[in-house]
Amino acid sequence: MKNPFLSAHSISSLLTAAALSLACACPALAQDLSAEEKAGLLLPRPSLLDNTSSVDAPLSQVSEAHEIASVRPEYRYTLEQLGARYPFNLRGIDGSDSVLFNVRADEVVTRAEVDMTYSYSPALLSDLSHINVLVNDEVAATIPVPREEAGKSLRRTIELPAHLVTEFNRLRFQLIGHYTLECEDPLHSSLWANISNKSTLALDVRHMALPDDLSILPLPFFDHRDSRRLTLPIVFANDKSEAVLESAGMVASWFGAMAGYRGAQFPAHWDGAYPEKGNAVVLSQGGDAGAAASLPAVSGPALAITTNPNDPRGKLLWVMGRDAQEVRLAAQALVTGGVTLTGEVAAIQQLAQLAPRRPYDAPNWLRTDRPVKFGEIVSQQALDVTGYNGAPVRLDLRLPPDLFGWREKPVPVDLRYRYTPQPGQANSSLLISVDQQFLKSFPLPSVDQIKNESWLKMLNDNEMLPVRAQMQIPLDRLLARSELELRFMYDYIKEGQCRDIIIDNVRGRIDPDSTLDFSRYPHFMPLPDLAAFGESGFPFTRLADLSQTAVVLAGSPAAQDVSTYLALMGRFGESTGYPATHVTVALGEPGLGLDDKDLVVIASGDQAWLKSWAEYMPAVLAGQSKRFGTSDLIFKPVGWKTPDPRESQSRVRTDLSYSSSGDSAIFAGFESPAAKGRSVVLIASSEPQGQALAVKALLAGGDPEEGLKGSLAVVHDGGITPLASEYSYSIGKLGLWRSIEWTLAGHWPTVSPLQWLGWLLLAVLVLALAIALWRRGRRKT
Repeated sequence: MKNPFLSAHSISSLLTAAALSLACACPALAQDLSAEEKAGLLLPRPSLLDNTSSVDAPLSQVSEAHEIASVRPEYRYTLEQLGARYPFNLRGIDGSDSVLFNVRADEVVTRAEVDMTYSYSPALLSDLSHINVLVNDEVAATIPVPREEAGKSLRRTIELPAHLVTEFNRLRFQLIGHYTLECEDPLHSSLWANISNKSTLALDVRHMALPDDLSILPLPFFDHRDSRRLTLPIVFANDKSEAVLESAGMVASWFGAMAGYRGAQFPAHWDGAYPEKGNAVVLSQGGDAGAAASLPAVSGPALAITTNPNDPRGKLLWVMGRDAQEVRLAAQALVTGGVTLTGEVAAIQQLAQLAPRRPYDAPNWLRTDRPVKFGEIVSQQALDVTGYNGAPVRLDLRLPPDLFGWREKPVPVDLRYRYTPQPGQANSSLLISVDQQFLKSFPLPSVDQIKNESWLKMLNDNEMLPVRAQMQIPLDRLLARSELELRFMYDYIKEGQCRDIIIDNVRGRIDPDSTLDFSRYPHFMPLPDLAAFGESGFPFTRLADLSQTAVVLAGSPAAQDVSTYLALMGRFGESTGYPATHVTVALGEPGLGLDDKDLVVIASGDQAWLKSWAEYMPAVLAGQSKRFGTSDLIFKPVGWKTPDPRESQSRVRTDLSYSSSGDSAIFAGFESPAAKGRSVVLIASSEPQGQALAVKALLAGGDPEEGLKGSLAVVHDGGITPLASEYSYSIGKLGLWRSIEWTLAGHWPTVSPLQWLGWLLLAVLVLALAIALWRRGRRKT
């Protein structure tokens, strides 16, 4: 789903000098790219592993703003991190597969190499066969396939010409294979090569110093070309009040929304301590807020970019005001209108009050009040497929996790597609799966197999046949985030000896008018559910601007607690695609009494300020004192997700208390003691440094193996362990009869709806008979 916060500004005018200086050496840098590539939509989703660069040599001097610094950090990615889910299996006389990789706008590649692990078929003729390595469809290297090394696991390092690497790149591996000098089957089983997805791509780069200009935002603080996790320190120069913390949360959620699948963390720095290296955001108040950076005196809310005094290649993004409220106003201006800013300093003169958000209207979430068209989810280009080995059409679906599908019909799908009918007899199909699990297939009849005369009349020489089909998908397969995949599988038709020639002229298209319809499902959910919290930030993200959410910290929070809060805001922004413009921050015990908000409570070390909640909390971590409630869930090897969540409950059976100096963190969900129906998630650690474990759990998101689950979970160095899963309250509404059925099924879960209907009719008949007999008796008397 397209991120609305990716900047549409071009920085070409700001880097003209650099571009001219590189024009001779790197002419490919000027290559035109599609709008989607420029928007970063073609980036693959890497694993949760975080890539780090090697330590840079110190930069002695940058004499001009556009000069290229002589620093060469090395980036190293596996093909798996670049999006190759499985090893590349190259088959046929011309088989290929590829991954995408990008280069930051402030870097130019000086050296590139691929460390390949591969093997190939013993049947390949070495004088006619080879493996090509291509960068942006230009051959960078050719690897021979000698017969004496066939069938072995081989390793080779390939140097790639640096001038072929641009901002947006495709690394492709191509097998040119032959097994005979005579007539051959172009898809013979002996024509294969395998490239491991553990093979690595290494890049050495030089940095370009960007200008101090707000028009390049979100550069250099976030670059959508960079597929690594975003780490952006937030510096509190001279104030840590609630309003300033709210401002920091807005900024973190804005960057978190842009970072998307990469993940983002925001280490908090106290008392104006700029990071030793790289970029940071600085929140500062007072008339001389930017004095340390030689900025003019502040006369109101303002934004500015300056160079990091500790790192000439780093930048500082200043969010300033004369008081905390003006800092908050500047933060709102940044996250709602940052793409319009220009100049080194922007003084905010007016910002209209933001309109409140409505429930479930997050930009990243699919509509649930009407059918959603495929064209609203992905572009037309992504719905077109070319060739026998065309990539599948993938739709990233993100839904509110409280859609209630218990005993409801599956999600209706109105599927419209077009395909190229093949001549003769063929066994082609459109395969549909959800999260790589097969769901359904539709045949793609060949010309000889089409019996409908009206269909045949619709076909011209170069026209695809339109088809409309209805199907259904169980709702629990789609919540809360899933990937719908549609793959055109065309049969290769054998023509006979010496007549087999691959003419790759088949096409497929999923029409953008195809729809998914979630409008029949009510919003209702038993809580607490840490899986929904970890994956979607629910129920706090029900309103995208977090206007009904409060984050409660200690009266004097530790920097680590604030880092957890900022990472949480980044996760919420990633979920909704919208900044937390109305989040509330409260400090100390008074915040626990907010009865009009859902609360996230973050605590570490001494937690005496939580003592009034002691009886409601299922676990406590305070210093060396630890208390946990545990259930049978710790003995279950797999988590069971069913349409009726009550079937997979594991209630607390034991209570364990002990003392230990080890670091750990807990996530606990429960109903707010301050207001019925309001939610609380407690994020606590025994010591402030234990909050790093909480941040790690937040960045894992809703991963089914590594993420949060249940109603209570403990996080330690070994991972995340769910301790209990029980529901104590619910949010949302059901209709009268559904509510009665849900309540009764909680007591008699084996009774079917038809049985309930039969018993209800029987009760009505008995009641009617009783009334009739009573009236008859009265008439006789």
